[in-house]
Amino acid sequence: MTENFVVAETVSGLLEAEIIRGMLEAQKIEVVLSHEAATTIYGFGVGRLARVEILVPEEMLGEAQLCLDDYRSGRLVDETEDEDQG
Repeated sequence: MTENFVVAETVSGLLEAEIIRGMLEAQKIEVVLSHEAATTIYGFGVGRLARVEILVPEEMLGEAQLCLDDYRSGRLVDETEDEDQG
């Protein structure tokens, strides 16, 4: 059986894409990043060449979108981290 991957998010730059990939994989969601080769070769961080598509299995799209909503809203921030440093 071949999994059908769909775009869950498009971000600007590999750094953010890798952060999101780690977050989704921690939730047991398989992730594939799709980007222009020039992004890696030349290190573009802005513009159309910096776009990275984050793809997930179609059946996991809903769960991935919930995780992405939490990421964007800041609900994934560990507030105890500030207390530990103080």
